Amino acid sequence: MVDISSKVATQRRAVAKGVVRMKAATLDLIRKGGTKKGEVLATAQLAGIMAAKQTPHLIPLCHPIPIEEVTVDFKLDQKNSAIEITATARSTGKTGVEMEALTATAVAALTIYDMGKAVDRGMKIENIRLVEKSGGKSGKITLE
Repeated sequence: MVDISSKVATQRRAVAKGVVRMKAATLDLIRKGGTKKGEVLATAQLAGIMAAKQTPHLIPLCHPIPIEEVTVDFKLDQKNSAIEITATARSTGKTGVEMEALTATAVAALTIYDMGKAVDRGMKIENIRLVEKSGGKSGKITLE
């Protein structure tokens, strides 16, 4: 692991996004809560939050940090038959929370895929990326 002992603790925030594309009928089924495995979005939200908390156990050499807040939100895009995932992580510490936000996004997307694959084998997880981060010596960085 990288030595962060000389860094100053600051407020850290990271926002990541991703997309799950699917058939229009699958999106409608998810929107109505009609999948066999249950409520997809609530489950994916919880999975993403839980995943953020487990990031240092999943990503080698990632520092365990005190996470103060994780949110996972969804935007249903009827026009493109997609669900956009936005995860935000916050912490006060010596290292950033980008990996936690990205992990939350990825696991939320995987959960949507897992819960919908029985009705739509063609779903695609796409474009998981960091869109914003702040804190530390680099300050605020907006990528989108």
